[in-house]
Amino acid sequence: MKLLRLRLLIGIIAVMTALSWAGAKLWASLDTLPAVPGAAPVVLAAVAVILLATAISLRSRLKAARERQPGAKRVDPLGAARAVVLGQASALVSAVVTGIYAGAGIYLLGELDVPARKDQAITAGLAVLAGAAVIAAALWLQHVCKLPENHDGPNGPAATHR
Repeated sequence: MKLLRLRLLIGIIAVMTALSWAGAKLWASLDTLPAVPGAAPVVLAAVAVILLATAISLRSRLKAARERQPGAKRVDPLGAARAVVLGQASALVSAVVTGIYAGAGIYLLGELDVPARKDQAITAGLAVLAGAAVIAAALWLQHVCKLPENHDGPNGPAATHR
């Protein structure tokens, strides 16, 4: 499984921010700019908490297994792989959503004199922060579940001493 890179996620956010800003500007020219949903930051924060709890749980179980502590619960490799896939999918979707809310928020910054637009700008900003939290938690979960490097493999140092 290939690791997800922060560079890729930042690129997705940047592209989606530009597209969202342009879309919001075009949509506003038609006087029908849709509202930023108030539940967006809450849902993104809930996903971040779930990913963080999963990472903490797996980290402690993996540490206990590595140290061979008595009564340590074994980590199912398929379960850990599923957690990584969940984290990667969450990070990718969150990058898209974060870019969309960032673009909308940037557009709304120009209309802060309207109270409804100000509230939407705040909600968009909170959604961007929560989206960043999802990305951080997902990348940490991926890091926690990463297998250690095998230096005794066919390309490792042991292969060169034969």
